[in-house]
Amino acid sequence: MELRHLRYFVAVAEELHFGRAAQQLGISQPPLSQQIQALEQELGARLFERTNRRVALSEAGRLFLEEARQVLAQVEKAADVARRAQLGELGEMKVGFTSSAPFTSRIPQAIHAFRQRFPAVHLNLKEMSSREVVEAVFDESIEVGLMRPMPLPDGIVCTELFREPLVAVLNASHPLAAGSAQGLYMQALAQEPFVFFPRSYGSGLHAQLLSLARKAGFTPHFAQEAGEAMTIIGLVSAGLGVSVLPASFQRMRIEGVVYRTLLDDEAMTAVWLVRRAASGSAMANAFGALLAGLEQPEGAG
Repeated sequence: MELRHLRYFVAVAEELHFGRAAQQLGISQPPLSQQIQALEQELGARLFERTNRRVALSEAGRLFLEEARQVLAQVEKAADVARRAQLGELGEMKVGFTSSAPFTSRIPQAIHAFRQRFPAVHLNLKEMSSREVVEAVFDESIEVGLMRPMPLPDGIVCTELFREPLVAVLNASHPLAAGSAQGLYMQALAQEPFVFFPRSYGSGLHAQLLSLARKAGFTPHFAQEAGEAMTIIGLVSAGLGVSVLPASFQRMRIEGVVYRTLLDDEAMTAVWLVRRAASGSAMANAFGALLAGLEQPEGAG
């Protein structure tokens, strides 16, 4: 038995007329009659009561019609699932993101837009360091990653979503906080203890901070390390040192902390969308397109 036999049977059962059913199916009447007879022989049951004047469903045909419709509906559903999965409208997409990414308005907007457009796709979001994002994309445990700039291995490609300035994070009572509303240069922080991510954390910001400090003529003294940006800001508020973070963290209004834009030429950071070069994921393409199509966040260059 083939699916076409079920389709032929349902057409005749709904029309109760072989000629009209054949026209609907786009075939001639004799082959249709032959196929129905072959189906009846295979089933060992008469599906239609035929006379010269009418065609009617037998009791077996009436029961078979209900089951045939369910089979065809399930087949169509399966085909639709396959088509939608190919288009990226079904399934699961794993996204890794560095802890600072959600503080840019663009990322939450893209996630919301993706879920509105593809409600049947489950977004599995995992917070990681930038280094962990690269490793997870490389071993394909996630489809896409959102991270700060750092060296990428062969086979991983990136799209820069936006750029934003770096800011000095200061205790509000710090002498540098006064009179620096327009910003300050990295060199002004040369004698300050820093609160920052540990080198082992894998943040792309660590190498950039060292580079900026070297160009300003000093090596930063790291007095305190913390793996979370919110903890870093809190420690600055407690007076344990200064820090440097992406400007998007200015949204976190913590009492006792002020932010001052760094005026050095290279005091900019970015957020990258990374994925495997050979990836053909329709869902990843759709997510990337949404991110690329949204407006720049406040403070981004």
